Amino acid sequence: MGPRGYGPPRRSGSINDQNREPLPTSLAEVPSYLWRLVSKFFYRLFYIFSLVWEARPWILFLMLFMAVFNGVSPVISAYIGRELLNSLGDAYNGIVGFNVVMTLLILQFGYIFFVRLVHSINNILSRISGELVVNHIKIKIMNKAREVDIASFDMPEFYERFENASREAGNRPIQVINSTFNIMSTLISMISFIVILVAVSPAAPWIIIVMSVPSAIINFIFRRKNFNYIRRRSKDRRQLGYYSGLMTNKDLVKEIRIFGLADTLIQRYSETFSRYFAGLKKLFVTEGIWNTALTLVSATVNCLLFLYIARGVSEGVFKIGDYSLYTGALNSIAGGVASLISTTATIYEGTLFIDNMIVFMAEKRNIVSILPEPAKVQRHVPHTIEFCNVSFRYPGTERDVIKNVSFKIEPGETVVLVGLNGAGKTTLIKLLTRLYDPTEGQILLDGRDLREYDPTELYKIFGIIFQDFGKYAVTVSENIAFGEIERPVEIDNIRAAAVQSNAEEFIEKLTEQYDTPLMRIFEENGVDLSIGQWQKLAVARAFYSDSDILILDEPTASLDAIAEQEIFNQFDELRKNKTTIFVSHRLSSATTASKILVLEYGELVEMGTHAELMKLKGRYYELFTTQAKRYLTDESDKILGEDDQDEIYATEGAMEGELPEFDHPQFDGNEGEPSLEHSRHVAHAASGRAHGDKPKRMPQGLGKAQQPSR
Repeated sequence: MGPRGYGPPRRSGSINDQNREPLPTSLAEVPSYLWRLVSKFFYRLFYIFSLVWEARPWILFLMLFMAVFNGVSPVISAYIGRELLNSLGDAYNGIVGFNVVMTLLILQFGYIFFVRLVHSINNILSRISGELVVNHIKIKIMNKAREVDIASFDMPEFYERFENASREAGNRPIQVINSTFNIMSTLISMISFIVILVAVSPAAPWIIIVMSVPSAIINFIFRRKNFNYIRRRSKDRRQLGYYSGLMTNKDLVKEIRIFGLADTLIQRYSETFSRYFAGLKKLFVTEGIWNTALTLVSATVNCLLFLYIARGVSEGVFKIGDYSLYTGALNSIAGGVASLISTTATIYEGTLFIDNMIVFMAEKRNIVSILPEPAKVQRHVPHTIEFCNVSFRYPGTERDVIKNVSFKIEPGETVVLVGLNGAGKTTLIKLLTRLYDPTEGQILLDGRDLREYDPTELYKIFGIIFQDFGKYAVTVSENIAFGEIERPVEIDNIRAAAVQSNAEEFIEKLTEQYDTPLMRIFEENGVDLSIGQWQKLAVARAFYSDSDILILDEPTASLDAIAEQEIFNQFDELRKNKTTIFVSHRLSSATTASKILVLEYGELVEMGTHAELMKLKGRYYELFTTQAKRYLTDESDKILGEDDQDEIYATEGAMEGELPEFDHPQFDGNEGEPSLEHSRHVAHAASGRAHGDKPKRMPQGLGKAQQPSR
């Protein structure tokens, strides 16, 4: 965990450390180490170029033109400047007329205007191309994110790669490309000025270059140190984002204000930043000291070379314009070398960061068909579902959350999954929809292994509402239409789904009704719905979907009892020809189910109808009666008869000992089974969540689920 048990968990190391090139352990390994570094560098560079080419090929041609132009323009400008200064001296001495000076002045200012015009056009195109490249890469990352397995998002290593790719891959590629072409420009200018400076002294340019080597080494060393430090401290960076996100999350601002958490969160942010910044500051200061020392040495050498050229001018060896050209060449070479070093270091650092994207894009997908030619999923027909000895544990964990579960769902059945929090109900749904594959066992759809189908086609037969359902910042109609995105949008179908989910009542009261934008993220007139209204829209999505199997994970958790009953009535109508699976804590939904599956600690402990399980008086009976009891606070409630209240209250003793027998007028007398009317009466009163002591383990002698004898 984070400091004092708060915040995101801390892990040792980082997934990025796996990509770090191991340092050589002996002198003999140095050449191969350098070769690996260089080859990886150029591989990353080629990868970045390919990204830009994919976005727009003309961007690379534009950059190539500007690289050549920027390389030769300083040399041309320096030559014009030399000729202008020499002509001024010659005009003063009467050697040439003023018209020569005017011609050179016009040429100089014309050239300056031309250079600025080209740069202005390039700036416009560069901004356009930058946005295009960033957009292309973000879409590429989003497309990859939709392809990878859901299980990958449960792994911290994957999420770190995903986060790093999203954060760094946007601007880094265009920055690296620009820097690469800047190097080309610098090299063209440097080579040209070296040729010019050789006329003064063949050794002069090489002195400048040699003096820059230590600076280059320092730059590369500290760029890599900086990169490695950021990788090592990625936990701190995530914590900074986490605490900052808490303070700016509109859904949490009320709780933070009421509980007075702001000071604590800001303090934790500050502590994390101080810890993170301490190492960065040390790197910055150390690098600065080295660079300052090397700059002093370089400046001293430059000063001596300037004196040498000035002496040549004073002795008549060079003209005054030559002094301008040669000193300009010295400055350009020195500046070019420094630029070459820093730019190359920037490219190197950028290519290291692009590793995050390369690794992320190479993520393998495991949820695919196991057949070369996937089996066809039959649509709009009843389906049979069978779990055969299924066990499952989440990636990176060692504990099974589903343990040897077996059951069969016949076509058209309504099945309710019952159990306390953490029993494995939602995980079972994720396995059925093949968001995950079982660790052991097999899941069959219509007699075939679920893995034999194409996952994309398989998903189309499911209409599902997850417990953490989506809330989309789009219009009301779009929120509903997302249930079947490939289906042509028809407002009549959307209205029908809204009516079925009991959402039409609040939609009709909205200013723009079905065209009302939701949430205020993008639109000023966006509407923030209550959680219950959002849940009605999620239910409408399920109704709108043209699915064969309805799966509802806590579909009415945020609804009032009346709205819940209305939606269940609609479900009764809708699910006549569909297989329906409910996950619910409100056991009122279980009373009319074809089959109830009771899960506990990942095991299937009971299975049967409501009447059968009530007769069995096992775990389901305990949950049902406990839930009903919570709504009978005193005799004045008058929800049930006096005998019923005594019976429900008697379950308190049943929690600790033998469960009571039913023997009341409301029961139909058929072997002690409760009547359907009585079951519904109790169930609809008990629309809260079950609470109580830690559930007792069921006897294991029955093998699979405990089922009543018939």
